[in-house]
Amino acid sequence: MKQSKPAYKRTVLKLSGEAIQGKGGYGIDLGVTNSIAQQIKEIHKLKVQIAVVMGGGNIFRGEKAAEKGVDRSTADYMGMLATVINGLALQDALERKGVLTRIQTAIEMRQLAEPYIRRRAIRHLEKDRVVIFVCGTGNPYFTTDTTAVLRAVEIAADVILKATKVNGVYSSDPLKNKRARMYKHLTYIDVLKKGLKVMDATAISLCMENDLPVVVFNLFKKGNIKKVILGERIGTVIH
Repeated sequence: MKQSKPAYKRTVLKLSGEAIQGKGGYGIDLGVTNSIAQQIKEIHKLKVQIAVVMGGGNIFRGEKAAEKGVDRSTADYMGMLATVINGLALQDALERKGVLTRIQTAIEMRQLAEPYIRRRAIRHLEKDRVVIFVCGTGNPYFTTDTTAVLRAVEIAADVILKATKVNGVYSSDPLKNKRARMYKHLTYIDVLKKGLKVMDATAISLCMENDLPVVVFNLFKKGNIKKVILGERIGTVIH
């Protein structure tokens, strides 16, 4: 039986850079960004408090640049700046739909965004604003997945929604292996022991320490964000 009331009051939505690049393989697909903004608006109407953590892999991936000889810290800072571009694109799409937003950045840039302040972020959420977190943790060597968990713990979120291009967590890459098995439920230990690539080990360990559930689902099936918020059983739940 479908619920009509949200299963979660405060959520962190983790969006990778790849989530908004569409089929182009690079940059920002404004049509996809607009579609994501519409899905966020739908759950915003349910009075769910929403924070979004942006990735930047559609523009620049620090880890890959480091493999080609770029200083790792420099490469990671370049990746952090890419998340700002993505955050601004999502903010514009949301505000054109009438959803008030605030961007908070871990690296100060006053002309574009507020500095990240935990209590201010919570206050924005309480005032029904969507908060977009950019620049990761502000430190190299930490992924935006770890950022999502850290921010979720700091603002006392109920869940992390990990948006992907597949239906959940699989035993192997379903785009390469048609026999890959999708898991409906996983424990944190399962993810670590099986070496599943849904999140890095630091992020999963932080979830485990704080008993923070993660729902991994397909972002590109319209309405999926709302279904997760309403407690429908889609994707994979890590708990």
